[in-house]
Amino acid sequence: MIKKIPVNLLEPGMYVSDFNAGWLHHPFAFNSMMIASEDDVARVLAAGIRELFIDTDRGRDVGDGVPTAQEAAVQTGQQVEQMAMTARPLAPEPRISLAEEMNRARLAFGEAVKIIRNLMEDARLGRQVEVATAKPSIEKIVASVMRNSSAMMTMRRLKSLDDYTFLHSVGVCTMLASFAKVVDMEINSIHDVVLGGLIHDIGKMRVAQAVLNKPARLNAEELRHIKSHVVLGSDLMHQLPGIPALAMQPLELHHERYDGSGYPKGLKGDEIPAVGRMAAIVDVYDAITSNRVYRKGISPALAVQKLFEWSQHHFDPEMTKVFLKSVGIYPIGTLVRLESGRLGVVVEQSETHLLTPVVRVMYDGRRQHYIAPEDVDLSRPVGSGGGDRIVSFESADKMGIDISRFLQ
Repeated sequence: MIKKIPVNLLEPGMYVSDFNAGWLHHPFAFNSMMIASEDDVARVLAAGIRELFIDTDRGRDVGDGVPTAQEAAVQTGQQVEQMAMTARPLAPEPRISLAEEMNRARLAFGEAVKIIRNLMEDARLGRQVEVATAKPSIEKIVASVMRNSSAMMTMRRLKSLDDYTFLHSVGVCTMLASFAKVVDMEINSIHDVVLGGLIHDIGKMRVAQAVLNKPARLNAEELRHIKSHVVLGSDLMHQLPGIPALAMQPLELHHERYDGSGYPKGLKGDEIPAVGRMAAIVDVYDAITSNRVYRKGISPALAVQKLFEWSQHHFDPEMTKVFLKSVGIYPIGTLVRLESGRLGVVVEQSETHLLTPVVRVMYDGRRQHYIAPEDVDLSRPVGSGGGDRIVSFESADKMGIDISRFLQ
């Protein structure tokens, strides 16, 4: 039975069927969920929600009393899993500031690039691929994302034109870490998924390098050859001992599409496991926002719009919304125009509100000249470092602004 209740009656063990608020105006990945803890209740209250709808067939009703531990373990397997995930503390360390985390993120990102370069070189030359060497690097990336995901997301925005294949692999694994954090995945599973993101394109080392690095459109035969990298990578990894099954999903499924138009298996809808659907979104997002020798990457904000358009067919629509919560409506590196007329680059996401990131303002759009950079937290009121509002995102290329100068 669906029942509308005031938010002050919300308690752990209740199943929210509708937050009675726009998807962008509550802090959760989905519009319906089990309230698993007092922390969940506090997050709902902090979002300013006054009334919401609960489903008493799937959770507790008002006045049911304090649930026993057994009763709190909800009625369905999906709900039990959700509660277990939410109850686990994901971050081994508390959240810290972007400035504090940047140096550790820079070191972890650079280390991961060296690791995947070595792994791919071994794969190309037919040598033994020692995937275990990536474990310390994976743990550092995940730990950095748990402390402050904006730092690692900044690093992927600073990628150069060189070594696209290696940098793309690290970009995918860092975004998968952030994505997995948002869906409250268990920490050991996050490590496996991130490993999968790092090695997802290792099969490309078994295709002809002339085709892989061709700076022009591929013909039909070359395209078929490139597509074989998924199966080649899968075959290579299955020859190695100890590769977690979950780590294989980003590798084997990142080119599958929700409407069945992907490859190599042409899986459709929920035939594609959740991690595969996540990897498909992340792989495309990183690819279209990256600069290549033959193509300029599009802006992060435009990429988000494109993903939503494509989610009508190619990507899981609900999973695409969840991805948005991990990167933001205005992802890190987006050039935005504020109501005050100033321009700035998004440098950090808000933990609770997608529309109010931290913006590093550095240009007066009305007088058309640079100003001293200043970080503005749009979630704060006037007088405490905030007091402005995003009105649009802009093209850095058209404005002639080098975003990377203001991200470091």
